[in-house]
Amino acid sequence: MKRRTFVLSALGGAGLLVVGWGVAPQRSRLGKPEDFAGSQGDIALNGWIRITAQGRVVMAMPRAEMGQGVHTALPMLVADELDVPLEWVSTETAGPQSIYGNVAMFVASLPFHPRSTQPGQETVAARTGQWLVGKLARELGLSVTGGSSSVTDAWEPVRLAAATARAQLVAAAAQRWGVPAAEVQILNGTLQHGARRAHLGELAKAAVRIQPEQVRPKTAAQRKLIGQAALRRDVPAKVTGQAVFGIDVRPPGLLFAAVRMAPMLGGRMGALRNEAEVLRMPGVQKCLRLGAHAGATAGVAVVAHTTWHALRAVQALDVQWLAPADDQGQPRPPQALADSDRILQALVHEAKEGDGGTTFHSRGDAAQAEAQAHHQIEATYQAPYLAHATMEPMNGTALLQDGRLTLWLPTQVPSQARKLAAKAAGVDEAQVLLHVTLLGGGFGRRLEVDYVLQAMEAAKAMPGRPVQILWPREEDTTHDFYRPASAAHLRASWGADWGSAGAVGAVGVRPQSLRIHSAGDAITPRWMARTLPALAGPVDMPDKTAMEGMFDQPYAIAHQHMRHAATRNEVPVGFWRSVGHSHHAFFIESFIDEMAAESKADPVAFRLSLLADMPRHAAVLRLAADKAGWGAPLAAGRARGVALHESFGSIVAQVAEVTLDKGAPRVHRVVVAVDCGTVVNPDIVAQQMESGVIFGLTAALHGRIDVKGGMVQQKSFPDYPLLGLAQSPVIETHIVPSSLPPTGVGEPGTPPIAPAVANALFALTGKRLRALPLRLV
Repeated sequence: MKRRTFVLSALGGAGLLVVGWGVAPQRSRLGKPEDFAGSQGDIALNGWIRITAQGRVVMAMPRAEMGQGVHTALPMLVADELDVPLEWVSTETAGPQSIYGNVAMFVASLPFHPRSTQPGQETVAARTGQWLVGKLARELGLSVTGGSSSVTDAWEPVRLAAATARAQLVAAAAQRWGVPAAEVQILNGTLQHGARRAHLGELAKAAVRIQPEQVRPKTAAQRKLIGQAALRRDVPAKVTGQAVFGIDVRPPGLLFAAVRMAPMLGGRMGALRNEAEVLRMPGVQKCLRLGAHAGATAGVAVVAHTTWHALRAVQALDVQWLAPADDQGQPRPPQALADSDRILQALVHEAKEGDGGTTFHSRGDAAQAEAQAHHQIEATYQAPYLAHATMEPMNGTALLQDGRLTLWLPTQVPSQARKLAAKAAGVDEAQVLLHVTLLGGGFGRRLEVDYVLQAMEAAKAMPGRPVQILWPREEDTTHDFYRPASAAHLRASWGADWGSAGAVGAVGVRPQSLRIHSAGDAITPRWMARTLPALAGPVDMPDKTAMEGMFDQPYAIAHQHMRHAATRNEVPVGFWRSVGHSHHAFFIESFIDEMAAESKADPVAFRLSLLADMPRHAAVLRLAADKAGWGAPLAAGRARGVALHESFGSIVAQVAEVTLDKGAPRVHRVVVAVDCGTVVNPDIVAQQMESGVIFGLTAALHGRIDVKGGMVQQKSFPDYPLLGLAQSPVIETHIVPSSLPPTGVGEPGTPPIAPAVANALFALTGKRLRALPLRLV
């Protein structure tokens, strides 16, 4: 299948709807004041901005804060445009209106090669596809925090909303004072003209009646706050313990529920043999069965007065667990249950020997180039399943009372959580009040709604009382939606110039072809079936996440063929921080290093030779290499490795310095260079690069989920360890200045670290590691 045949397919069956909507005028995302109506005395000027009677600013916040700094970055956009102090801008969870939907994330799901989307070089197909999917996303208005898209999506509508509010307030002041609007200023939150002064709240009521004709957000030269370091607004409350995460919610009359699910993935429940005995335990209120909703495994929960009572009681239950059923409803035999070793073996075989799947990118004629090649290399890479392991386990609180549903959720998908919970409760969606709390880690896990519907079941069982459902860590680890296991077979060839004098030197001989065949489960169709069932099509469409970071690599190799075989295995899969990029960067950047070594070329110079027409990528790579002292001698027993990768619109290069500690890899220093477009807050960019490195390094050195007989073997942090502070490297971040719109920073720091470390280990030991986690013995 050619790429152009599924430009609109990334959204599944919903892609077909785009054609009908694409010719309609674009809906404004500015919204109306009634979209953001507030308490008495506040005046909403549009769907994003409200002014209090005291002259402070309230912003509608459509994205969840899960440590990525969005509750600081987005208010910075407002404060800069309105010329008010950042501390004057507070946030309030946005409502269900479509103006708050995430457009940028859905546009980014289109499977375009970066050469067709580079600024100034966009193809007609890319521009058309992005416009159409953008139109669809605006109509659907799905509020999602994911895809490193929060600032990217907010950049235009939030700045425009704040700039419009500014124009309204300035015009109101000009009318009151009888002066030209051009002579009125807002300085440090105060409207001024000569000796006249007024705070924003004094003019908000008059301002709402004014409709400015033309409004343009500030130019880069006019900005005062954007681009400057600002303290994270969420940190003080987290340091003092005042921050409210989902697990901290305490409405009056709260009850607590602990869950326990079938030990086999997809398993079922039989009898509860000692329910009456458990109900007599201290503090216990009710035992209830949990259905297999939204991809969850069936289980049981106990509702009690405290978490401790609930946890003790749910473990005391004697449950008859049944194996998953086959298509005829019969228990599946042991040999048919999920086994991660068997799955990986099948994926490797499919990647090496299979001939099916979807061609995501093709240029030139790779088959002919290989037939005429003077030299070839090939390698097979693989990556295991991974859990999210968020610090805050899955939880949610729900209250069903008098036909109204109140939810307190740490969720990345509030619009879908609201919709599906309303349906499960049997109430109209307008009768659902959702409070989005802070998230103690998301990483894609809270894009799911399984725990939301479990909370809803508990609330239905205890009407009139709020119930907080909690997953013990062991349930969290063994019933995740895992990063898919994946395998890829890569082959490169060189032409007639192979073996020439140029093959020995810094650059080496350029390869003439690159072929990648990969295999693994597609995430998006599974996720849509669980979370967006109304949009899930009857046939799985090709999923960009299944091959992102490989088919769209930036290197100028004349002949390429990139194909992926989408599999459907028994292990539930979901989005994991940086999604397909998280393992595909390891595959492609390790193999690029293999190609450099085969050419006897310097790894940085070899890459640069293939990036002559991709200047942004080359600049990022040069900056990282320069700041890392690439080429300078290191102490004995220490080596450097490099990797370059683009994801979520941002380009990141990393250089890792590695030694061996009792035969195990030890990373001492990581130098990061990033081009993420216009920088809103450089401190947040650095924090997210550091976070991404630590997250990716944890996976590269330790991460692995094993499934035997349908059961996940790892239970908690002792056998699924995280990188400790003592093992964390020094991380330096360097930002490439840019005038382009902002791109993602929450995830792009994760993909390059695994290949950078693997390539350093090759330089140190001469051994090429092609499987994650990285183990020399």
